[in-house]
Parts: sequence; structure tokens; C-alpha cells
Amino acid sequence: MSVALCAFVFVSGAQAQSDTGAVEFVARITPTAARPEPVRQFTFFILTKSYVDIVKEVEEKDPAPQRDQFIDGLKVSPELRTWLKDHDTLDLTQLDLDKLLTPDDILNTPEFLLAYQRTNSGGVTMGFPQPKFSEVDQTEHPEKYKKLREDYFTALRKFIRKRPETISGVEMELDAVNPQKKWQVLQNDRRKRIQRVAPDLAQIKFLAAKADTDLEGRAAVSGLAPGDYWVSTLNLDADAGDMRVRWDVPVRIERGKTVRIELSNLNSIDAHGSTP
Repeated sequence: MSVALCAFVFVSGAQAQSDTGAVEFVARITPTAARPEPVRQFTFFILTKSYVDIVKEVEEKDPAPQRDQFIDGLKVSPELRTWLKDHDTLDLTQLDLDKLLTPDDILNTPEFLLAYQRTNSGGVTMGFPQPKFSEVDQTEHPEKYKKLREDYFTALRKFIRKRPETISGVEMELDAVNPQKKWQVLQNDRRKRIQRVAPDLAQIKFLAAKADTDLEGRAAVSGLAPGDYWVSTLNLDADAGDMRVRWDVPVRIERGKTVRIELSNLNSIDAHGSTP
């Protein structure tokens, strides 16, 4: 009976082992104009779902802010909101802003008009038109105010068309109303949330195993049920010289077999432009 029991245990163990598979891998990074270097003592994760797809799942649950909705919430003039929606930019302090502005943009948008006036007033620009009306005239002499204001805008429009170079520099006066800063904060906050949530979700819901590489950059994982897996570094960077990379490499595990793969620059993800 003892012999039979031992035989049963041996057969059961062999059967269980044959029902699973294994993966062996070696990770090396090749810096520019240098030899490949092993990725030593680095943790790799065996996932049941691509980490890239996991990140997409997190992004779908935490969608990016809508540009138009963001603009609608800005505390600026309606004219500036319309201008922002019509132009592919939110940065009012970019150096080439003057190339995007027309005389009508400046005259019809309060923020642009004030910035243009500040840039060219105080004797900075010779011949710059000066208004001949005051806010007092608006209540005490409305007709006069209206006429003088129309004359001023006509003169200003002619001046801008004659001296388009005077638009240059208005971006320096728009920092206080520049929506780009707030937009970047929203984008960065969302990116940080994804960077925090995605690795946790990967390990809680899709982690099959993990292994640390040795000094030669090698590691092995056994006891994996047949199916599709991904050898991943999650959002962690492996580096060597001037190279920083991540991996999210698919591998198919078959019953009773060991799959061997090489992780290199060729099947890596550039960490500088990779998924969070």
C-alpha cells in the first residue's frame, strides 16, 4: 500500500506539472553605440492582460477633460472663449501668438485689446492712437462717447494693418488670463491618477506571477495554466546608459512546455513616450 500510495502521489504530481507550462526569459538593453547590458535584479510581472490595455481601461473610467467644456468654465470674456474654440491653441503666451491674431481679433476681444494697448502705450510705439473719450462720457454723453469710440477703433484698425509688427509682444501681457496653465494642471492630475491606479489594478486583478532577474538578467516562472500572458514591467523603467525602456510582451503558455523569450530594445516600449 505504501508503494502504491507513493506511486499515486508521484503520478499526480507529474500530471499536475504536465498540466501547466513555464516561461523563461532574459532581459537585455543595448545603449546607443554600446554592448547589450543585462537587466539585473529587476521585477517582472506575468499578467493575464496587456498592461497597455489595462491602462486604457483605467483611462476610460477616468476620461480626459473635454476641451470645449474646459473653455466654457473659464472666467474670461465670451469673445475670448469663442476665439479659443476656433483656434487650435490654449497657450496665449506662445511666442508666435501674433501670427494667429488679426486686427478684428484684437479689437473684438477685450483681453487681446487690453494686452495690445499695454504693449504699445506709454510712448513705446510712435504714432499709436490714443482714445479721446472717457468712461464718464459713456453715462453723461452717450452719443459723443459712441462716436469717439468708433473713431478710435477705426484709427486703431488702420494702425494695426499698417503696423502689424506692433502685435508682437502681446503674449507677455496675457499671462494672467492664459488658460494653458490650468489645462496642464488638469492633464497632469489625470496622468498622476492613472499612474497610481493602473499598476495597482494590474497586480490586484491580472497578476499571475512575478519574478526577479538574476545578475545575468534571467528569470523563470513555472506553474502557469495554459493561455495568453504578458511579460510586463508595468510603469517601471529599466535603464542602461542612455536607454530607458519598458516591456509588455505577449507570450502563449502551452501545457507541459517551457517558452523562452528574449526581452530587448526591439520588443520594448520607449519609456519616454510610453503608456503611463
